[in-house]
Amino acid sequence: MYTPHPGRYADMPYRRTGRSGLKLPALSLGLWHNFGPDRPVDVQRAILRRAFDLGVTHFDLANNYGPPPGAAESALGDALRADFAHHRDELVVSTKAGYLMWPGPYGEWGSRKYLLSSLDQSLGRMGLDHVDIFYSHRPDPETPLEETMGALHSAVQQGKALYVGVSNYSAEQTRDAARILADLGTPLLIHQPRYSMLDRRPEDEGLLDALDELQVGSIAYSPLEQGLLTGRYLNGVPEDSRAASDSPFLSADTVTEDLVGRLRTLDDIAKSRGQSLAQMALAWVLRGGRVTSALVGASSPRQLEDSVEAVGNLDFTEDELARIDAVAKA
Repeated sequence: MYTPHPGRYADMPYRRTGRSGLKLPALSLGLWHNFGPDRPVDVQRAILRRAFDLGVTHFDLANNYGPPPGAAESALGDALRADFAHHRDELVVSTKAGYLMWPGPYGEWGSRKYLLSSLDQSLGRMGLDHVDIFYSHRPDPETPLEETMGALHSAVQQGKALYVGVSNYSAEQTRDAARILADLGTPLLIHQPRYSMLDRRPEDEGLLDALDELQVGSIAYSPLEQGLLTGRYLNGVPEDSRAASDSPFLSADTVTEDLVGRLRTLDDIAKSRGQSLAQMALAWVLRGGRVTSALVGASSPRQLEDSVEAVGNLDFTEDELARIDAVAKA
Protein backbone atom coordinates (compact mmCIF):
# COMPACT_ATOMS: atom_id res chain seq x y z
CA MET A 1 0.00 0.00 0.00
CA TYR A 2 1.34 3.41 -0.98
CA THR A 3 2.03 5.86 1.83
CA PRO A 4 2.97 9.40 0.65
CA HIS A 5 6.14 11.01 1.92
CA PRO A 6 5.31 13.11 5.02
CA GLY A 7 7.57 15.96 3.86
CA ARG A 8 6.09 16.25 0.39
CA TYR A 9 5.13 19.91 0.73
CA ALA A 10 8.42 21.13 2.18
CA ASP A 11 10.39 22.07 -0.93
CA MET A 12 8.00 22.62 -3.84
CA PRO A 13 6.97 26.27 -4.40
CA TYR A 14 3.23 26.81 -4.94
CA ARG A 15 2.03 29.79 -6.94
CA ARG A 16 -1.37 31.44 -6.91
CA THR A 17 -3.16 31.04 -10.24
CA GLY A 18 -4.09 34.48 -11.51
CA ARG A 19 -6.43 36.17 -9.08
CA SER A 20 -8.00 32.91 -7.92
CA GLY A 21 -7.48 31.11 -4.63
CA LEU A 22 -6.00 28.05 -6.37
CA LYS A 23 -2.27 27.44 -6.00
CA LEU A 24 -0.38 25.19 -8.40
CA PRO A 25 3.05 23.62 -7.91
CA ALA A 26 5.81 25.32 -9.88
CA LEU A 27 6.16 22.04 -11.78
CA SER A 28 3.14 19.99 -12.84
CA LEU A 29 3.12 16.50 -14.32
CA GLY A 30 1.78 16.13 -17.85
CA LEU A 31 0.50 12.67 -18.83
CA TRP A 32 0.85 13.20 -22.58
CA HIS A 33 3.40 10.68 -23.88
CA ASN A 34 4.13 8.12 -21.20
CA PHE A 35 0.79 6.85 -19.94
CA GLY A 36 -0.83 4.16 -22.05
CA PRO A 37 -0.82 0.40 -22.70
CA ASP A 38 2.56 0.56 -24.45
CA ARG A 39 4.25 1.55 -21.16
CA PRO A 40 4.72 -0.72 -18.11
CA VAL A 41 2.01 -0.08 -15.53
CA ASP A 42 4.46 -0.32 -12.65
CA VAL A 43 6.57 2.47 -14.16
CA GLN A 44 3.52 4.69 -14.68
CA ARG A 45 2.45 4.15 -11.09
CA ALA A 46 5.98 4.78 -9.81
CA ILE A 47 6.13 8.11 -11.68
CA LEU A 48 2.81 9.27 -10.19
CA ARG A 49 3.80 8.23 -6.68
CA ARG A 50 7.19 9.94 -6.93
CA ALA A 51 5.56 13.08 -8.29
CA PHE A 52 3.24 13.30 -5.30
CA ASP A 53 6.10 12.57 -2.89
CA LEU A 54 7.96 15.55 -4.40
CA GLY A 55 5.02 17.93 -3.99
CA VAL A 56 3.82 17.75 -7.59
CA THR A 57 0.12 17.92 -6.81
CA HIS A 58 -1.16 18.71 -10.32
CA PHE A 59 -1.72 15.99 -12.93
CA ASP A 60 -2.57 17.38 -16.37
CA LEU A 61 -4.35 15.39 -19.09
CA ALA A 62 -6.50 15.70 -22.19
CA ASN A 63 -9.14 13.39 -23.59
CA ASN A 64 -6.89 12.32 -26.48
CA TYR A 65 -3.70 11.63 -24.50
CA GLY A 66 -2.31 8.14 -24.86
CA PRO A 67 -1.87 6.50 -27.23
CA PRO A 68 -4.55 5.40 -27.89
CA PRO A 69 -6.82 8.37 -27.10
CA GLY A 70 -8.26 8.06 -23.61
CA ALA A 71 -5.51 5.74 -22.38
CA ALA A 72 -3.81 8.32 -20.16
CA GLU A 73 -7.07 9.15 -18.39
CA SER A 74 -7.77 5.45 -17.87
CA ALA A 75 -4.25 4.93 -16.50
CA LEU A 76 -4.67 7.81 -14.09
CA GLY A 77 -8.05 6.46 -13.02
CA ASP A 78 -6.47 3.12 -12.11
CA ALA A 79 -3.72 4.90 -10.15
CA LEU A 80 -6.19 7.15 -8.35
CA ARG A 81 -8.18 4.15 -7.16
CA ALA A 82 -5.10 2.15 -6.17
CA ASP A 83 -2.86 4.81 -4.62
CA PHE A 84 -4.63 8.14 -4.19
CA ALA A 85 -8.17 7.29 -3.10
CA HIS A 86 -7.59 8.99 0.25
CA HIS A 87 -5.68 11.93 -1.24
CA ARG A 88 -8.03 13.22 -3.95
CA ASP A 89 -8.46 16.54 -2.17
CA GLU A 90 -4.69 17.06 -2.23
CA LEU A 91 -4.61 16.75 -6.02
CA VAL A 92 -5.47 19.04 -8.92
CA VAL A 93 -6.62 16.98 -11.91
CA SER A 94 -7.16 18.74 -15.23
CA THR A 95 -8.33 17.56 -18.62
CA LYS A 96 -9.15 19.09 -21.99
CA ALA A 97 -11.28 18.60 -25.07
CA GLY A 98 -10.81 20.02 -28.55
CA TYR A 99 -8.82 17.61 -30.70
CA LEU A 100 -10.16 14.53 -32.49
CA MET A 101 -11.49 11.95 -30.05
CA TRP A 102 -14.08 9.90 -31.93
CA PRO A 103 -15.33 9.70 -35.55
CA GLY A 104 -18.08 11.84 -36.98
CA PRO A 105 -18.99 15.52 -36.82
CA TYR A 106 -19.30 15.64 -32.99
CA GLY A 107 -15.92 14.20 -32.06
CA GLU A 108 -13.68 17.29 -32.02
CA TRP A 109 -13.46 21.11 -31.90
CA GLY A 110 -15.58 23.31 -29.66
CA SER A 111 -19.30 22.65 -29.88
CA ARG A 112 -21.33 22.36 -26.72
CA LYS A 113 -22.27 18.79 -27.66
CA TYR A 114 -18.67 17.68 -28.07
CA LEU A 115 -17.21 19.42 -25.03
CA LEU A 116 -19.79 18.23 -22.52
CA SER A 117 -19.97 14.71 -23.96
CA SER A 118 -16.18 14.50 -23.85
CA LEU A 119 -16.08 15.66 -20.23
CA ASP A 120 -18.56 12.95 -19.24
CA GLN A 121 -16.39 10.35 -20.96
CA SER A 122 -13.24 11.69 -19.29
CA LEU A 123 -14.83 11.53 -15.85
CA GLY A 124 -15.88 7.95 -16.53
CA ARG A 125 -12.36 6.91 -17.53
CA MET A 126 -10.83 8.52 -14.46
CA GLY A 127 -13.55 7.40 -12.07
CA LEU A 128 -14.14 10.96 -10.87
CA ASP A 129 -17.27 13.01 -10.31
CA HIS A 130 -15.44 16.23 -11.23
CA VAL A 131 -12.13 17.57 -12.50
CA ASP A 132 -10.47 20.59 -10.98
CA ILE A 133 -9.81 22.31 -14.33
CA PHE A 134 -11.54 21.72 -17.67
CA TYR A 135 -10.00 23.29 -20.78
CA SER A 136 -11.04 24.14 -24.28
CA HIS A 137 -7.97 22.62 -25.92
CA ARG A 138 -8.04 24.81 -29.03
CA PRO A 139 -10.26 27.52 -30.52
CA ASP A 140 -12.87 26.39 -33.03
CA PRO A 141 -13.05 28.64 -36.11
CA GLU A 142 -16.57 27.41 -36.97
CA THR A 143 -18.25 27.54 -33.55
CA PRO A 144 -19.17 30.84 -31.87
CA LEU A 145 -16.88 31.49 -28.94
CA GLU A 146 -20.00 32.16 -26.86
CA GLU A 147 -21.04 28.52 -27.35
CA THR A 148 -17.64 27.10 -26.42
CA MET A 149 -17.34 29.28 -23.32
CA GLY A 150 -20.95 28.57 -22.46
CA ALA A 151 -20.15 24.86 -22.41
CA LEU A 152 -17.25 25.48 -20.00
CA HIS A 153 -19.58 27.52 -17.82
CA SER A 154 -22.13 24.70 -17.87
CA ALA A 155 -19.47 22.22 -16.74
CA VAL A 156 -18.92 24.35 -13.65
CA GLN A 157 -22.64 24.86 -13.07
CA GLN A 158 -23.18 21.10 -13.29
CA GLY A 159 -20.48 20.47 -10.69
CA LYS A 160 -18.28 18.56 -13.16
CA ALA A 161 -15.43 21.11 -13.08
CA LEU A 162 -14.28 23.56 -10.44
CA TYR A 163 -12.42 25.90 -12.81
CA VAL A 164 -12.06 26.41 -16.54
CA GLY A 165 -9.21 27.26 -18.87
CA VAL A 166 -8.19 27.59 -22.51
CA SER A 167 -5.18 26.33 -24.44
CA ASN A 168 -3.63 27.44 -27.75
CA TYR A 169 -5.77 30.61 -27.85
CA SER A 170 -4.27 33.87 -29.14
CA ALA A 171 -4.09 36.97 -26.96
CA GLU A 172 -7.18 38.42 -28.65
CA GLN A 173 -9.12 35.16 -28.38
CA THR A 174 -8.15 34.91 -24.72
CA ARG A 175 -9.43 38.39 -24.00
CA ASP A 176 -12.71 37.57 -25.71
CA ALA A 177 -13.02 34.27 -23.85
CA ALA A 178 -12.34 35.95 -20.51
CA ARG A 179 -14.98 38.61 -21.22
CA ILE A 180 -17.64 36.06 -22.18
CA LEU A 181 -16.91 33.88 -19.15
CA ALA A 182 -16.96 36.90 -16.83
CA ASP A 183 -20.40 37.87 -18.13
CA LEU A 184 -21.58 34.30 -17.42
CA GLY A 185 -20.15 34.39 -13.91
CA THR A 186 -17.38 31.80 -14.36
CA PRO A 187 -13.91 33.39 -14.35
CA LEU A 188 -11.23 32.23 -16.76
CA LEU A 189 -8.68 30.63 -14.47
CA ILE A 190 -5.75 29.70 -16.68
CA HIS A 191 -4.24 29.51 -20.16
CA GLN A 192 -1.98 26.68 -21.32
CA PRO A 193 0.37 27.92 -24.07
CA ARG A 194 3.42 26.36 -25.64
CA TYR A 195 6.41 28.29 -24.29
CA SER A 196 10.14 27.69 -24.00
CA MET A 197 13.50 29.40 -24.46
CA LEU A 198 13.28 28.41 -28.12
CA ASP A 199 9.59 29.28 -28.59
CA ARG A 200 8.88 32.86 -27.51
CA ARG A 201 5.47 33.29 -29.13
CA PRO A 202 3.61 33.98 -25.86
CA GLU A 203 5.99 36.90 -25.35
CA ASP A 204 6.25 38.06 -28.95
CA GLU A 205 2.51 37.89 -29.68
CA GLY A 206 1.38 39.60 -26.48
CA LEU A 207 -0.22 36.61 -24.78
CA LEU A 208 1.69 36.98 -21.51
CA ASP A 209 0.83 40.66 -21.45
CA ALA A 210 -2.85 39.82 -21.94
CA LEU A 211 -2.75 37.28 -19.11
CA ASP A 212 -1.12 39.84 -16.82
CA GLU A 213 -3.80 42.36 -17.75
CA LEU A 214 -6.62 39.86 -17.19
CA GLN A 215 -5.03 38.41 -14.02
CA VAL A 216 -5.29 34.93 -15.53
CA GLY A 217 -2.78 32.21 -14.67
CA SER A 218 -0.63 30.30 -17.14
CA ILE A 219 0.89 26.84 -17.36
CA ALA A 220 3.50 26.31 -20.05
CA TYR A 221 3.60 23.10 -22.08
CA SER A 222 6.67 21.87 -23.98
CA PRO A 223 9.04 23.97 -21.83
CA LEU A 224 11.79 21.54 -22.92
CA GLU A 225 10.82 21.99 -26.59
CA GLN A 226 9.94 18.35 -27.25
CA GLY A 227 13.23 17.21 -25.72
CA LEU A 228 15.58 19.58 -27.55
CA LEU A 229 16.38 21.28 -24.24
CA THR A 230 17.04 18.08 -22.29
CA GLY A 231 20.66 17.74 -23.39
CA ARG A 232 19.98 14.65 -25.51
CA TYR A 233 20.78 16.49 -28.73
CA LEU A 234 24.12 18.04 -27.82
CA ASN A 235 25.84 15.64 -30.22
CA GLY A 236 23.15 15.42 -32.88
CA VAL A 237 20.18 13.06 -33.09
CA PRO A 238 20.35 9.91 -30.92
CA GLU A 239 18.96 6.78 -32.56
CA ASP A 240 16.36 6.26 -29.81
CA SER A 241 15.23 9.88 -29.64
CA ARG A 242 11.91 11.43 -30.60
CA ALA A 243 13.52 13.24 -33.53
CA ALA A 244 14.73 9.91 -34.92
CA SER A 245 11.24 8.41 -34.78
CA ASP A 246 8.18 9.21 -36.87
CA SER A 247 6.95 11.72 -34.30
CA PRO A 248 4.89 14.56 -35.81
CA PHE A 249 6.18 16.88 -33.08
CA LEU A 250 9.93 16.78 -33.76
CA SER A 251 11.82 15.70 -36.86
CA ALA A 252 15.49 15.01 -37.45
CA ASP A 253 15.55 17.86 -40.00
CA THR A 254 14.92 20.26 -37.12
CA VAL A 255 18.19 19.34 -35.43
CA THR A 256 20.55 21.31 -37.64
CA GLU A 257 24.25 21.87 -37.04
CA ASP A 258 23.46 25.46 -36.08
CA LEU A 259 20.87 24.37 -33.53
CA VAL A 260 23.25 21.82 -31.98
CA GLY A 261 25.84 24.56 -31.57
CA ARG A 262 23.30 26.81 -29.88
CA LEU A 263 22.21 23.99 -27.56
CA ARG A 264 25.81 23.41 -26.55
CA THR A 265 26.22 27.08 -25.68
CA LEU A 266 23.04 27.00 -23.60
CA ASP A 267 24.34 23.87 -21.88
CA ASP A 268 27.52 25.76 -20.95
CA ILE A 269 25.42 28.54 -19.41
CA ALA A 270 23.43 25.95 -17.46
CA LYS A 271 26.60 24.33 -16.13
CA SER A 272 27.82 27.72 -14.91
CA ARG A 273 24.59 27.91 -12.88
CA GLY A 274 25.08 24.42 -11.46
CA GLN A 275 22.15 23.07 -13.47
CA SER A 276 21.54 20.71 -16.34
CA LEU A 277 20.23 22.22 -19.56
CA ALA A 278 16.76 20.83 -18.80
CA GLN A 279 16.76 22.31 -15.32
CA MET A 280 17.80 25.73 -16.63
CA ALA A 281 15.13 25.59 -19.33
CA LEU A 282 12.44 24.92 -16.72
CA ALA A 283 13.80 27.61 -14.42
CA TRP A 284 13.82 30.07 -17.33
CA VAL A 285 10.12 29.51 -18.04
CA LEU A 286 9.34 30.05 -14.35
CA ARG A 287 11.57 33.09 -13.91
CA GLY A 288 9.99 36.21 -12.48
CA GLY A 289 6.67 34.58 -11.65
CA ARG A 290 4.76 35.41 -14.84
CA VAL A 291 4.16 31.72 -15.51
CA THR A 292 2.27 29.91 -12.77
CA SER A 293 3.54 26.40 -13.50
CA ALA A 294 5.56 24.47 -16.08
CA LEU A 295 4.39 21.11 -17.38
CA VAL A 296 6.93 18.30 -17.47
CA GLY A 297 6.61 14.76 -18.74
CA ALA A 298 8.58 11.84 -17.38
CA SER A 299 9.45 8.36 -18.58
CA SER A 300 10.91 7.37 -15.19
CA PRO A 301 10.90 8.57 -11.59
CA ARG A 302 14.56 9.61 -11.94
CA GLN A 303 13.78 11.86 -14.89
CA LEU A 304 11.05 13.51 -12.84
CA GLU A 305 13.42 13.99 -9.91
CA ASP A 306 15.91 15.71 -12.20
CA SER A 307 13.21 18.12 -13.40
CA VAL A 308 12.04 18.94 -9.87
CA GLU A 309 15.59 19.89 -8.89
CA ALA A 310 15.13 22.94 -11.14
CA VAL A 311 13.03 24.69 -8.48
CA GLY A 312 16.13 25.00 -6.32
CA ASN A 313 17.43 27.84 -8.51
CA LEU A 314 14.82 29.94 -10.31
CA ASP A 315 16.73 33.23 -10.22
CA PHE A 316 18.76 34.62 -13.12
CA THR A 317 21.16 37.50 -13.34
CA GLU A 318 20.65 40.08 -16.07
CA ASP A 319 23.85 38.84 -17.70
CA GLU A 320 22.59 35.25 -17.76
CA LEU A 321 19.30 36.29 -19.33
CA ALA A 322 21.11 38.37 -21.94
CA ARG A 323 23.42 35.47 -22.81
CA ILE A 324 20.45 33.08 -23.11
CA ASP A 325 18.58 35.54 -25.33
CA ALA A 326 21.58 36.00 -27.59
CA VAL A 327 21.72 32.25 -28.23
CA ALA A 328 18.10 31.12 -28.03
CA LYS A 329 16.71 33.96 -30.16
CA ALA A 330 19.44 33.73 -32.80
